Amino acid sequence: MGTFQAVRIDKADKGTTVALTQFDESELMDGDVTVRVEWSTVNYKDGLAVTGKAPVVRRFPMIAGIDFAGTVESSSNPNWKPGDKVIGNGWGTGETHLGAYAEKTRVKGDWLVRLPDGMTTRDAMAVGTAGYTAMLSVLALEKHGLKPADGPIVVTGAAGGVGSVAIAVLSKLGYQVIASTGRTSEEGYLKGLGASEIIDRNELSGPAKPLAKERWAGGIDSVGSTTLANLLSMTRYRGAIAACGLAAGMDLPSSVAPFILRGVCLLGIDSVMCPIELRQQAWARLAIDLDHAKLAEITQEITLDQVIDAGAKVLAGQVRGRIVVKIG
Repeated sequence: MGTFQAVRIDKADKGTTVALTQFDESELMDGDVTVRVEWSTVNYKDGLAVTGKAPVVRRFPMIAGIDFAGTVESSSNPNWKPGDKVIGNGWGTGETHLGAYAEKTRVKGDWLVRLPDGMTTRDAMAVGTAGYTAMLSVLALEKHGLKPADGPIVVTGAAGGVGSVAIAVLSKLGYQVIASTGRTSEEGYLKGLGASEIIDRNELSGPAKPLAKERWAGGIDSVGSTTLANLLSMTRYRGAIAACGLAAGMDLPSSVAPFILRGVCLLGIDSVMCPIELRQQAWARLAIDLDHAKLAEITQEITLDQVIDAGAKVLAGQVRGRIVVKIG
């Protein structure tokens, strides 16, 4: 047993402390697969964890990071052998189970997804939980029955990680995409991803009417609160909104009107405990339906010692697209 670098969070008298330090391999938690981590990423939840802005971490000490991709080092799980390339995200990683900002992690093999053909471990983390959540949202809209011919799809938090991947995927699938953002200076970036129209998030941030003018067939929302309420009030008859985030808050100041007068559906998207079969479907679709050139455009690379600063920038809305963290 040796030591390895990790971003460690500890409980303090007031809140938490976080630092890049050496972690002893003997302290890794139970699991039947040990993975040599090659890449991770910085999501909104990671920002909350490393800054201590919300009680995301529920066990101490904790290694932060909810996403990793790497190579199996050892395994007693029959589904995995040394040398296999794997993706891990969710299942409490970085919250209740030691996480991904480390050179090594040990998890249950049943949590892992095989890296799709044609995708590198770096690609997988350029997608990360944000992009995987975007794909789960697209799958939910498709299951609802929405098609490109039904009308535009609105994407909120458009310049962020979920929004950027959602726009790229939806546009490739043939949907007209309306991008809502507080950073209208990013119009060129968003149109480059495939958005056909940009709207200021202020259009969706005021108190929502029970019903407003119908504007879109569906949407993917990572913002929540009054933004989601406005989306619902503006959704066309029998449309649907996939809700996957709470950047503006957990409340939903809406009414039943969109549901009982227009037959609108609110589709809840959970990425953490999502069944393995749906995870595999989402990652398989990402390998096909996400343009790798666009993925490269929305990605910036940092190292493990830059993670803490990057987490604060994500929370402040100062990061465009996706961040990948080079580890191994």
